[in-house]
Amino acid sequence: MKKYFLLLLILFVLHLSQASAQWKGFSLGPYGELAFPTGDFQKNFKLGGGVGLNADIRLIKKWAATGSVGYMYFRGKDVTDENGTRYKVKDLQAIPVRVGVKYRPIPLFYLKLEAGSANYTGKNYSGSAFLLSPGVGLRVLGFDFQAKYEAWMKDGTKGFWGLKAGWNF
Repeated sequence: MKKYFLLLLILFVLHLSQASAQWKGFSLGPYGELAFPTGDFQKNFKLGGGVGLNADIRLIKKWAATGSVGYMYFRGKDVTDENGTRYKVKDLQAIPVRVGVKYRPIPLFYLKLEAGSANYTGKNYSGSAFLLSPGVGLRVLGFDFQAKYEAWMKDGTKGFWGLKAGWNF
């Protein structure tokens, strides 16, 4: 079933990429990202990773609207509590949905601010967290490289530095 879903997603992206060539100011494409947990989040989780689909729509002059949906995974660490008991923290999986704006002060370089929700999936965590994500990026031809900080806020803050790379059609 997952193979068929992936095949349909790839065909859909390819179809939109050909159509987007006719839609000036609109781009769509896949991305991958690495996430480096910080603060208390770092105490319980290792390096994270994710994939997803990003879209941009040019607004006026140097401004664009942006949005993405993806999948993030953080592996839990083996930790020791204050009583000396070792246990394994359960892995964290989420589907972040982000919307925001991008501002290009000069060609190729942009600043962005996104907000949305990280919807926890799997059997270990439930619910969703509010997310906020400022960042900077470089877009050369169709390649998009981004550095960001992202905070998921629910019962405390789960924050991480992220490096994101993608291709926009």
